[in-house]
Amino acid sequence: MQYIPAIVASLALAIASPGPTLAAATLDKAASQALIRALSDEYHAEAFYEAVMARFGSVRPFSNIVESERTHSAMLSDLMRIYGLDVPRNDQLNSAAVKIQVPATLAEACRMGVEAEIANRDLYRKELLPAVSSHADIAAVFERLSAASQNNHLHAFERCASRK
Repeated sequence: MQYIPAIVASLALAIASPGPTLAAATLDKAASQALIRALSDEYHAEAFYEAVMARFGSVRPFSNIVESERTHSAMLSDLMRIYGLDVPRNDQLNSAAVKIQVPATLAEACRMGVEAEIANRDLYRKELLPAVSSHADIAAVFERLSAASQNNHLHAFERCASRK
């Protein structure tokens, strides 16, 4: 995807620039909470897709989309660092709470993937994007993550669910 190198480059430049380019104080509470919520959602998706693969093997689309989720988490983590927020680790990976969510069949896991990507897209559009409307940099990342759910992940899981 073309946009990832551009965002990573601009984030790297902001992180490497001498002096604060974006101070933590410039991030309002709603935007800060939106970043934390977005990261938590991406972490959960990664953990669930990993748990599905632990049960059914490294199957598509889970094997591809889990890599995207890691990229999404990295983008959000970079933004959090720029704004001086602590980045928590993904404590959902390998957790019993996530493992018990994995269904008995791969077909059902694909259907759950459809539901999860719709929920992710809607989370960004309805809750997270409005919370960061005064932060163009964060909004741009949120738009891209929402679009990835809508245009890539959702369609991959729909194809998976239709053939299982």
